[in-house]
Amino acid sequence: MLSKRKKKCTFAVIPKKTGSFGRSSTEIYIFMILNYIWIGFILIAFVVACIQFFLTGNTNIFMEVMQSAFGSAKTGFEISIGLTGMLSLWLGILKIGERGGAINIISRMVAPFFSKIFPDIPKGHPAMGSIFMNLSANMLGLDNAATPLGLKAMKELQEINPDKEKASNPMIMFLVLNTAGLMLVPVSILTFRQQLGAANPADVFLPILIATFCAALTGLITVSIIQKINLLIFLLSRLPKQDIAKYSNFAAYLILFSIIVIFIGIALRSRTNVYESFIDGAKEGFQVAIGIVPYLIGILVAIAMFRTSGAMDYLILGIKNLVAMTGVNTDFVEALPTALMKPLSGSGARGMMVDAMKIHGADSFVGRLSCIIQGSADTTFFILAVYFGSVNIKNTRYALACGLLADFAGIVAAILLGYLFFH
Repeated sequence: MLSKRKKKCTFAVIPKKTGSFGRSSTEIYIFMILNYIWIGFILIAFVVACIQFFLTGNTNIFMEVMQSAFGSAKTGFEISIGLTGMLSLWLGILKIGERGGAINIISRMVAPFFSKIFPDIPKGHPAMGSIFMNLSANMLGLDNAATPLGLKAMKELQEINPDKEKASNPMIMFLVLNTAGLMLVPVSILTFRQQLGAANPADVFLPILIATFCAALTGLITVSIIQKINLLIFLLSRLPKQDIAKYSNFAAYLILFSIIVIFIGIALRSRTNVYESFIDGAKEGFQVAIGIVPYLIGILVAIAMFRTSGAMDYLILGIKNLVAMTGVNTDFVEALPTALMKPLSGSGARGMMVDAMKIHGADSFVGRLSCIIQGSADTTFFILAVYFGSVNIKNTRYALACGLLADFAGIVAAILLGYLFFH
């Protein structure tokens, strides 16, 4: 269930399709992006290491790069295995909410709103139900449930699409909402923070919630609701830093505890076997944690080689110099690799987030900011490729532009909130 924000990137089940090699050309292209990024990290690291050896005479550079790779492989394994406890807990709780009917209740609550933003869907059409279920599951972090529901929604939307090769308005709205990545329970991020020694893993909860909400609002372009977000940020900005942290922590744990109690209460009312549901979800959490191992090790090793060779330092220094020319504070630049990777790859962005916390500390400004950025939006390119590819849409119209705009809004909001809460 990892990170919308990865989530789909790592665990999505890709349906078979007709055409060359069973996939659309768009999907094949997107799937190759992470392959090229991974290869690029390693090859650039080798070139930069060679430059350091020949120009500075650093004879230890290759040893340092390989030792960092070995160390990151070990770290990736340890972190992945350490995820089992927290993931088992939260997937167990979320399974209670799923079986108890929490998602159905949320769907009914948002039905009047969604009927207005999807006016082209006929009343009572099954696509509306699938859309409600998909977005509700995403908000609760139920990625394994969200992706199949999303693919089902796309198939049903394609049935009422007058032009079968061109994205319809409801399709674009649906996918922009997905790429915005609105999520109420960022379980994977909180779990990674706990594993990497954060004193208070949930201290980024409220900033993530606001940042991902800003991304969703930008995707919907709802001016009146955006003004409410601005009001909230204004009120927070009037508080002393210590009070912001206090109220943020209070709200985070209150919301998390309330979700657990509400899910259990709804499940009891529907006469769901709560404990059995929890155990089934916890088993899934264990399987998910084990499944992360190769993905996390692969990206962490490549990032470690890229960083140890000095290539990451050159990249960050270049960006810092450009930002400094504008007179803006440059402390946020160290967290930008997560932002740059986010639209392309969930696992890649997750690796950048872990690397930032590992290098700077989980409770550092950069470590916290990278977590907020990771939770602020989703993997736009991957989502568009998988969902549009599943129904063979060739003309995606303005979906990519709107998705990237939502990503940009979420990342900008994440940076501003990082300064407000932790700088």
